[in-house]
Amino acid sequence: MSTSAPCVLVIDDEAQIRKFLDIGLRAEGYEVLLATNATEGLALAATRSPDLVILDLGLPDREGHEVLAELRQWTQVPVVMLSVRDAEAEKVKALDAGANDYVTKPFGIQELMARLRVMLRSRPGEPEAPQRYDDGELAIDLARREVTLGGEPLALTRKEYAVLAMLLRHAGRVVTQQQLLRDIWGATHTHDSHYLRIVIGKLRQKLGDDPTAPRWLKTEAGVGYRFLSGA
Repeated sequence: MSTSAPCVLVIDDEAQIRKFLDIGLRAEGYEVLLATNATEGLALAATRSPDLVILDLGLPDREGHEVLAELRQWTQVPVVMLSVRDAEAEKVKALDAGANDYVTKPFGIQELMARLRVMLRSRPGEPEAPQRYDDGELAIDLARREVTLGGEPLALTRKEYAVLAMLLRHAGRVVTQQQLLRDIWGATHTHDSHYLRIVIGKLRQKLGDDPTAPRWLKTEAGVGYRFLSGA
């Protein structure tokens, strides 16, 4: 595998999708491995150690969920699930099972590339969770537990800060409602999504972040939230 270019493994049985991704990824400078089914994909993942896997949910020999589960037994390589299925339950199942992202077909190649760049920044050996964020307007310092907006300290409640900090630690990736509720409110509150909606609403108010055109906090409808880090 090339040491200069990240390697992306595409596991998809649709020839058009494979060709589309192969052309798009190579144009961005990636090395590309292609597999038409789960068996081929798992073999390539084991022998070529890709930096990222794009995995179709509906494969001819095995379900994408099964492939993800097998991968997660021995590797933490970033995995993007690809599917025509846009049901909330499918997305939540994939993300909770260890997928790093979920993209619904049809999709735009530039949006996909942006998501890949975010995940590849957190490859093994690099610090996965940023401790500080500063885009010139919003600054978050997790070590000091400080948040400023436009240079002025932002007063946040403990829950507001905890949600913002958790989203930042997973910047660019979807964090499910269940993950946020479990980690911040506790295991008995995983269905109390109204708590989370209230806190996200208050955070957006304080940040002046428009939910219809978010700068920092993006809602993934019915699934969870993503901190936009400018990828």
